[in-house]
Amino acid sequence: MKMAIYLGKSRALCFLYILLYVWCCSAPYASAQTPGDTIIFPAPADSSILAVNDSVQQKKSKSLWKKLVNYFKNSDKREASKNFDFGFLPGPHYSSTVGLGLGLVATATYSSDFADKSLPRSNAALYGDLTTGGFFLIGIKGLHIFPHERYKLDYKLNLSTFLTDYYGMGYALNNEDYNKASFRRNRVEAIARFLFRLAPKTYLGPTFSYRFIQAAEVKQRDLPLFENQRKNLHATSPGVTFLYDSRDFIQNASKGVYFQVDQSFTPRFIGNDYCFSSTEVTLSGYKKVWRGGVLAAEYHSLFNYGHTPWGFMAEVGNNNRMRGYYEGRYRDQNLIEAQIELRQNIKKRHGMVVWVGAAQIFEQLKDMRFRQTLPNGGIGYRWEFKKGINVRLDYGLSKNGGGFIFSLNEAF
Repeated sequence: MKMAIYLGKSRALCFLYILLYVWCCSAPYASAQTPGDTIIFPAPADSSILAVNDSVQQKKSKSLWKKLVNYFKNSDKREASKNFDFGFLPGPHYSSTVGLGLGLVATATYSSDFADKSLPRSNAALYGDLTTGGFFLIGIKGLHIFPHERYKLDYKLNLSTFLTDYYGMGYALNNEDYNKASFRRNRVEAIARFLFRLAPKTYLGPTFSYRFIQAAEVKQRDLPLFENQRKNLHATSPGVTFLYDSRDFIQNASKGVYFQVDQSFTPRFIGNDYCFSSTEVTLSGYKKVWRGGVLAAEYHSLFNYGHTPWGFMAEVGNNNRMRGYYEGRYRDQNLIEAQIELRQNIKKRHGMVVWVGAAQIFEQLKDMRFRQTLPNGGIGYRWEFKKGINVRLDYGLSKNGGGFIFSLNEAF
């Protein structure tokens, strides 16, 4: 999961976690004596040591809580002389899909050449999530920018397991509930891009990815699931990436353009079970519209060619695009989607966003129909966790309902 954490119901559970933590840390220990000099019960020989230990524990608890409060209060302040900036953020959440869970994110920004103040900062994140509904995720991702921006290394690795639903392939099946089947999706994803600078802000380089998907614990229905394809899929895919990136800040751009084209190949002769290729295009732009306001827009498409298996088809819905859609419900050979978002700083570290979007899945371009357009929209809250890095809480509306998303960094 380019990292996503869905919340359901409300933010009240998050506040409940905090209140319980405060209560546990600040609850006073029982005193061995009454407020006078009278001793009600005979004190043990080491009662003074116990009293001292109790006092020390209370002070430690208060000190720990104070440090925690101060950490989040000052987390957006980075010392000018600090080359490496590290942050840690827990994210309790709930949804009807995955249940009650706790997500953890450790993020860092750094510079590969501290003497070059114009060099954009590199970033890395270690993240994980565990829920009562059987969802587990652990992963790492980042972007390393070499001195003078001569090269860029973009990488991601994650492992996940999730009890999910499968609706078949194509809009006609995806739009109906009667053919839903449940299974456990075990997935491994790894991708790396090493890019060489061709011109200012322009890069080209090789890409390599490995993906594994397993459909386990399948609850078979009368309908043929997965169109008789393998339940265990793997794809080893070399390719090439072209990138133009003029954004002023990668994690939270206020101006500039981002354009990326990924072309990958999954041939049989390197051990793949299915032979197909993919072309993925992402184009986004950012512009300041007034004080504290940024208008951001994105176009994204994924076209697959050849015998694309069920697990590697284009899917609608994740924590970055078509927010609020159940991930993987709508899938087909090809996908086109777009969104536009208004981001507004409200006061100091607080902000809000609103967005609208739409998507289409189809087997061929001639199969596109306006009535099959999937609408999307939503509203979100932003809190600046680190300088320029936001924690986001979004509520996205879909054709089939809606859902909360708790994540780090802007959606695009």
